Amino acid sequence: MTEQKLLVANRGEIACRVIRSAKALGIATVAVYSEADAQSQHVKAADEAFLLGPAKATESYLDAQKVLAVAKAHGVTMVHPGYGFLSENTDFSDACHAAGIAFIGPTAAVIKAMGDKQRSRHLAIEAGVPVQPAAENVTADNPDQLLQAAAAVGYPLLVKASAGGGGIGLKPVHKPDELVEAVASTQRMAERAFGDGTVFLEKLILSARHIEVQVFGFGNGEAVHLFERDCSIQRRYQKVLEESPAPRVPKAVLDEMAAAAVRLAEACRYDGAGTVEFLYDDATQSYFFLEMNTRIQVEHPVTEAVTGVDLVAAQIRHALGEDLRLELSQDNIQSDGHAIEARIYAESPERKFMPAPGLIEELELPLVEGVRIDTGFVAGDRITPFYDPMIMKVIAHGADRHQAVERLKRALTELKISGLRNNRDFLLNVLNHPAYAETSVHTRFIDEHNDSLFPATQPA
Repeated sequence: MTEQKLLVANRGEIACRVIRSAKALGIATVAVYSEADAQSQHVKAADEAFLLGPAKATESYLDAQKVLAVAKAHGVTMVHPGYGFLSENTDFSDACHAAGIAFIGPTAAVIKAMGDKQRSRHLAIEAGVPVQPAAENVTADNPDQLLQAAAAVGYPLLVKASAGGGGIGLKPVHKPDELVEAVASTQRMAERAFGDGTVFLEKLILSARHIEVQVFGFGNGEAVHLFERDCSIQRRYQKVLEESPAPRVPKAVLDEMAAAAVRLAEACRYDGAGTVEFLYDDATQSYFFLEMNTRIQVEHPVTEAVTGVDLVAAQIRHALGEDLRLELSQDNIQSDGHAIEARIYAESPERKFMPAPGLIEELELPLVEGVRIDTGFVAGDRITPFYDPMIMKVIAHGADRHQAVERLKRALTELKISGLRNNRDFLLNVLNHPAYAETSVHTRFIDEHNDSLFPATQPA
């Protein structure tokens, strides 16, 4: 058997996370890095590390040819893309396969199909997965036609870019006189960000829940689910807290949602770990397909905590050709207790969550029972302005939600971090909020409770 060597085409905590699982499997690891990350922890953790280029992501982590050149030159047999950067880049996936290097993820065809939100809607419909009313391929160039399409969908609605992800270009529209400019703005933003200005309209559920189902496909039309995560606490359409099981959702609905996610994964012959995301309406107990993420998710440790399954190791083993269908049979996958993840960012919550890069002068991690911390930083490291400002993820597991919340609050309280602004205190405000304790969560939670989450004593 060929000696395996895995290159992690990423940085920060996810690179460290992948290296940890690869080493546990006895696989040699290769890190790549930019000039800004020369002293980073993922570089130190890997067996080998190679410079890609300048700090600018397009000249380093997003340069597929540079990453592939390192892989070819140093005997790499597998590439794990993590999340972000090249994780959903079909050209990179194809180039890896053409070079005889395993790309840890689904096929390029699946990535492309699910990366187009309009096409993925059609695939969801074919698989019998509920979708929201929508108007596709709209444009601001014909206002009368646009207004007619919006009226058919009904207000309030959401303007969405068909390509890309991460909430880029999402714009809520509550009345007709806001529509044309919102569509024009999203078209411009999508064209700049993704090279594709295709836009569509979708019915907006006010105070919806964001619930996603973790799936694992075997590439042969078979797939399983590893239960759900509630990711409703968000700022700027970006997740802040995630938990499993999803609180206050009837089990019958969660079972239906999981079955729908598996149908979609099976219909596209999904390969490896992926996530099917839904919007859930508390008022009607209805759920609707949102999108599918064809990669490991930031919040995957939540699922690992309740199921005991190492998802990254499973990805690697599946890519090596191991048959995991018995080990990961649906009957063998069980959910135990409750888990919650909090993302610690270098940012200023009181300044609309603006990034706040800087030097981490002090970083002392808490030791709390049932708490896991994933990070790519230590004291003395710097959060640069070039990349996402996430410092770490704190994951608490308990016998029930109350215990998980209490463990997470204790861990955040005992976490010592100084030298830069961060959102630790804000997260504690959320966890201590009565509405959160009562499981009254939804995607507008932060906006709705703005005054109590941002005390007047905080600096503006």
